[in-house]
Amino acid sequence: MKFTALTGAVVVAAVSATMSVAQDREGWPDSFTVGTGSQGGTYFGYGSGWAGIVSEELGVSGGAEVTGGPMQNMALVHTGDLPFGMTTMGPAAESIAGSNPIAPGLPMTNACAMFPMYQTPFSVTALSSSGITSIDDIPDGARIGFGPAGSTSDTYFPRMMEELGVNFERRNGGWSDLGGQLQDGLLDVIAFAAGVPVPAVSQLEVQTDINIIEFTEEEQATITAAFPVADFEISADAYSTLEEPARSVSMWNFAIANCELPESFVYEVVNAVMSDNERMVNTHRAATSTLPEFWDRNSVMKWHPGAARWFTENAGADIAADMIHGG
Repeated sequence: MKFTALTGAVVVAAVSATMSVAQDREGWPDSFTVGTGSQGGTYFGYGSGWAGIVSEELGVSGGAEVTGGPMQNMALVHTGDLPFGMTTMGPAAESIAGSNPIAPGLPMTNACAMFPMYQTPFSVTALSSSGITSIDDIPDGARIGFGPAGSTSDTYFPRMMEELGVNFERRNGGWSDLGGQLQDGLLDVIAFAAGVPVPAVSQLEVQTDINIIEFTEEEQATITAAFPVADFEISADAYSTLEEPARSVSMWNFAIANCELPESFVYEVVNAVMSDNERMVNTHRAATSTLPEFWDRNSVMKWHPGAARWFTENAGADIAADMIHGG
């Protein structure tokens, strides 16, 4: 593990003069970092938000770090290079199975589930001037930006496009950079997999006219049959461009913790985030789904013992012992 613990003396001085508090905080890190995603994407905004809440509530310095997204976060949290991160169910399952492209053959089993975040919709955006209003309109050989390499979008959206018969040139980059490339005519389409509203899309629709392209019912059925996603609708109020809900598919996101972090620390982190949803929503609208009742959306990762205890005590969760790390 590469994060350091506070000494008992520092804990007492910084937090409380009582022996009981010092005992409760034994082994806690003196600071923490949350692995997120690229700037302009939902992960960075959402992760910065909950890191700030935890830091304020627990009196432990913390913040967000730009990363390559879910796959890289699984690797960084597994190794202990970062204590916390964010991932989606698909990349989590592949990482645990040893199929993470960052370290092929290494089962990343030391990254534990911490709390449910939100669903990641998969959506397509093009400039209105392109004339692209449907998946069928995407021209042969279109230059499509799929987000940062190794992200959920980059892992699954190219496969989805291939499943739908789209022939394309694959491009990668941060969401803000790809938005600029779309405006400059260097890309034909951006295929987003990020919680809505995606900051880069919100910025685009302020600066220019865009089309947010929904899947047809047939396309939606084809994708849900082939990938670990579910039907989803992007609400009409997510973007000023939308006049009615847009048909999509989505994948659940979870916050993750290195499994060796102290149980008491992770318990309090989860408590800070899950106890006040309104406060979380104020940091990012995607947090409307950051609710205790969605604990059961994790069927892939083992739970951190501190997180499992919080959901058992506060959400009535019935988590099997073999789904808790060390259990």
